[in-house]
Amino acid sequence: MDVANGGPGNLESTAEPETVVSETGPGATGNGAGPETVGLRASDRERDAVGLRVSDRERDVVVQRVQTAFAEGCLDDTEFDERMRAALTARTRGDLDVLLTDLPAETAAPGPAPATAGRGPGRLAIALKSSVRRGGRWRVPERYTTVVYKGTGWLDLRAAELSGPVTTFVAVAYKSRVTILVPPGLRVEMTGFGVTQGADEEDPEYRLPTDAPVIHVRGVAYKGTVEITTRPPERPALRR
Repeated sequence: MDVANGGPGNLESTAEPETVVSETGPGATGNGAGPETVGLRASDRERDAVGLRVSDRERDVVVQRVQTAFAEGCLDDTEFDERMRAALTARTRGDLDVLLTDLPAETAAPGPAPATAGRGPGRLAIALKSSVRRGGRWRVPERYTTVVYKGTGWLDLRAAELSGPVTTFVAVAYKSRVTILVPPGLRVEMTGFGVTQGADEEDPEYRLPTDAPVIHVRGVAYKGTVEITTRPPERPALRR
């Protein structure tokens, strides 16, 4: 019997099956790319996305995140001002992402509050040899009037909730100073007598979107000032 030539007496073949080894090594995918290759491609896509140009809407989303963080006490006055201006002048997604890296994760926006009967936000504030001061989270009506006689007025809108796209402030200052602190990103229009705007606001170095909220200030000041500014006054250093 010719066993070597596979004759009739041929028993079960002793040849071992051929083993095929992938050139890409363990973990290869059907297209020949392993996990490391796929990871590199994902990194390249992320890198490309960081360099993409951003729109006004994307800038506005970051502006709102920064305002929320400021209202919650996560940012101080200087940080808030710097990040707001940086968001408004951002060109790429990378410029915006760096402004949010150390802020708390965004939570789901609450639904609209149910309508309740009663009075809306206050529309008038008067101070006689005293002060009017509003700040933090407060709801601003579409028209707000403040009259200050030999006192001071301070209206901080940085964390305020505006009731509409156009908000009108009527400010009367008799031998007084009324300051309206407006965050970057709002369009300010001024009319009246004795109304001034901070020097830094004449050239903000950023372009406001066409649908930016409008703050219209109508002021009258007699031996006083109605001032609109985007930066709070510097606090004096503590003596040691």
